[in-house]
Amino acid sequence: MAQHWQEILPIDRYVVTASGLLHEYDRKVLTFLYQPLIGSTCFSLYMTLWGELEENRLWSETSTHHLLMNLLDMNLKEIYEARLKLEGIGLLKAYVKTDEGERSFIYELSPPLNPQAFFMDGMLNIFLYQKIGKKHFLRLKRFFSVPLIPKDKEYQDVTRSFHDVFASATPESLQYMQDISGDLESEANKQFIGRHEQKGIQIDPNTFDFSLLMAGLNESLVPKKAITSKVKEVISILAFLYNIDPIEMKKFILGALDETDEINIEELRKGVRDWYQFVNYDQLPSLISRTQPVAYHVQLTEPKTPEEKLIRSYETTSPLTVFKELSGGVEPATSDLKTLEEVMIKYKLPPGVVNVLIDYVMRKTDMKFTKGLVESIASHWARKQIKTVKEAMEVAKSENWSNEGKTSGRNTRKKPIRTEILPDWFDEQEQSKQPNKKQQARNADLAAKKREIEEMLKAFDD
Repeated sequence: MAQHWQEILPIDRYVVTASGLLHEYDRKVLTFLYQPLIGSTCFSLYMTLWGELEENRLWSETSTHHLLMNLLDMNLKEIYEARLKLEGIGLLKAYVKTDEGERSFIYELSPPLNPQAFFMDGMLNIFLYQKIGKKHFLRLKRFFSVPLIPKDKEYQDVTRSFHDVFASATPESLQYMQDISGDLESEANKQFIGRHEQKGIQIDPNTFDFSLLMAGLNESLVPKKAITSKVKEVISILAFLYNIDPIEMKKFILGALDETDEINIEELRKGVRDWYQFVNYDQLPSLISRTQPVAYHVQLTEPKTPEEKLIRSYETTSPLTVFKELSGGVEPATSDLKTLEEVMIKYKLPPGVVNVLIDYVMRKTDMKFTKGLVESIASHWARKQIKTVKEAMEVAKSENWSNEGKTSGRNTRKKPIRTEILPDWFDEQEQSKQPNKKQQARNADLAAKKREIEEMLKAFDD
């Protein structure tokens, strides 16, 4: 994976355009609905790029990323990561051209969803609800809602139609229209100023194994025609949102089948949501990065040593997958999932750093994921602003945490006897701290530990 400085440099130039007119009301939508999900950094980048567009125009002047760094008071890594988040949530498209070694970018701003589309999205509204809570979510719904026109017996629709107001064209005017028809066409390589309404977040249906799902569904119960393209789209979103595999999805589809052998999409959504809240103590999923952001990758070359392979694995694997692998494929308990989610959201640790924390804690505490210890380490790493896998491994090597979440250096009365199985990257430094007279006694245990770590690496490679 490329590092940020391989993707953009301060001297690279860019221009800003928009896929349609951005309205003043979009600022309210971005501020209150999108900003809680993407953060203030992404919000600032979007608003700054928007500000570079001239009033009522769709193209800005050419600028450099160095100027953007000064305007935002951010480094290039922060800008690059914010750009990726804007792209992921559908607010920005990026185009690049390389000419004689010089790169130039076009940043195309996309308008946000309108309030109705956002609150009916089925994914973004769920993330927002979890982020800001029920009280503020309902307040925002009221803020972005207006009363309906009372179209009952009190009021009658007396609006005139077009043909009631205007007369048809005369033959002479029709001939005139034919003469100027060429002038009415849009010019080559240009388009009329307008606005294309933004679609919701799209999840690639290929990320879900529909063949396995169909194999588990009985044709007599669920006809294949019931799995329409719209249903597939919803299934893909629900599978991503609630982390549901094809086997689990089958029961929700059966529950949403109506008397006409069609799948009721709203019933499907409600069934999945109710199930998720039941098993997660009335909680809803949160929006987090699945894997380590590219801007924080440090293993850029092909890994050769076991430690480099582990770093690459941590950088390209989600915390949930790492947790399962270390647990021998066993699904994590609900309490463990909640702790994982809190670590990533509350302490804002990148996924790769969370992977190091998972490995370290579970091997240190005999495969227990103790919440107190996890939160103690996570809060400490957050204060130290640990962002990369390498940094997390180094700080774990330099500090020995007890099960109560305190460093052993703070307790000088009694030196604990270490019997935990620690990761190979951690044990390597601990060896150097042992007196030479004890080294031979540790060699046998070290060989066994290394064999175990090699098996773990094979599991990651698979």
